Amino acid sequence: MHNKVFPVAATLMLACTLAHAEGPMPQPSRLDAISAAKTLTVCTTGDYKPYTYLNPGTKAFEGIDIDLAKDLGKSLGAEVKFVQTSWPKLMADYASGACDIAVGGISVTLERSRQAYFSLPTARSGKTPITRCEDVDKFQTLEQIDKPGVKAIVNPGGTNEKFARANLKQATIEVYQDNVTIFDQIADGKADLMMTDAEETLLQQKLRPGLCAVHPDKPFTFSEKAFLLPRGDEIFKHYVDQWVHLVSENGTLDAVFKRWLP
Repeated sequence: MHNKVFPVAATLMLACTLAHAEGPMPQPSRLDAISAAKTLTVCTTGDYKPYTYLNPGTKAFEGIDIDLAKDLGKSLGAEVKFVQTSWPKLMADYASGACDIAVGGISVTLERSRQAYFSLPTARSGKTPITRCEDVDKFQTLEQIDKPGVKAIVNPGGTNEKFARANLKQATIEVYQDNVTIFDQIADGKADLMMTDAEETLLQQKLRPGLCAVHPDKPFTFSEKAFLLPRGDEIFKHYVDQWVHLVSENGTLDAVFKRWLP
């Protein structure tokens, strides 16, 4: 009896040893699901030039991160489908599983990193003012901006609003809902300035000749832009990071930026 049982016990012990040596079974990756479905779903706000903009004429998204998302989809053999979100809802929409990635000039922050992964950065940036050209000398420093009577305008829910509220205690902060027409408020004299990412100020001064970026080469802060990815999915993050590395080195990233920035 003992001799008959021992081989079975030994086999079980060997199986347990091998399983322990091999480690736990890997969890399914979003990478495999995207490849199987041949669809990459992308959340984006559509209101932040030059990264993401929903063109009312064509009804299509366009911009730096839109082009890059399409290139990522192409590398996966997947059709790219865009899902519109907003800055206040961005993290909730992404965490709900509404999309595989989120793009559109998303700044890397520790707060967002608690809820999701970020890819390797695709751009460096920083907050700096944009104002009417005749007022550039008046708003060179935060001390000059943070004075009674100065009206700073912000779009809600993103890093622009957070930066303004952290640094402006005496100036008036006006929250304006439409991130596309917000710069017209400055041009029309309804607000004095907006503090946003340097590359956006460069684009907007080109689109609106009466506005000027204030020292975009020396912004108040340092930040990076990246794609938002599922937290815990190391396989998918590794793939996207490798893609970012390749497009950074083969000229694709530079070509996309030159297409959309002056």
